Amino acid sequence: MLPACRTAGEGFAIPSFDVVPRDVEGFMEELWAFQSVFHDCFARSEPRAYFFDSMVGQCSRLERKSSAPMALHVEGGPVRGMQRFLSDVSWDDEQMLWNYHELVAAEMGDPDGVLMCDETGFVKKGQDSVGGARQYWGPLGKVEHGQVGGFAGYASRQGYALVDKRLFLPEIWFTDA
Repeated sequence: MLPACRTAGEGFAIPSFDVVPRDVEGFMEELWAFQSVFHDCFARSEPRAYFFDSMVGQCSRLERKSSAPMALHVEGGPVRGMQRFLSDVSWDDEQMLWNYHELVAAEMGDPDGVLMCDETGFVKKGQDSVGGARQYWGPLGKVEHGQVGGFAGYASRQGYALVDKRLFLPEIWFTDA
């Protein structure tokens, strides 16, 4: 699964971004194989299909990647079904994360691999973003309204991947206000 610009045993090279149509031949088959790793995270076949359709939508050239445009982008995609999938369907989060970690380990695992942890913030205006509050931001070096999250990434000579994330919830989100 290594791109041609990277080979096992060599130092890491940043892949070029001059993509041509032949570079993405077989992409849908690869995407189908990837998402099939997560089938055991869904109790029914319908959510599995919407999971695939949502990934197709996220990888598309659509300007807006909300439920309606993504559903309309796939053949026979019902808008209500995609909306229900994104808002109401439950899946096994722990199993999904386990399956993903197993995939990362199988594809990129290396004795010299490293786990990197980082905290960063995101500017948020208004009061409706979960975890949004006036709080200290390391990147800005000051207190500002926004969200703060912690991230864990894995990197080896075979590639890199985001492996976990957590949103920091300030105390104010646990008050009656």
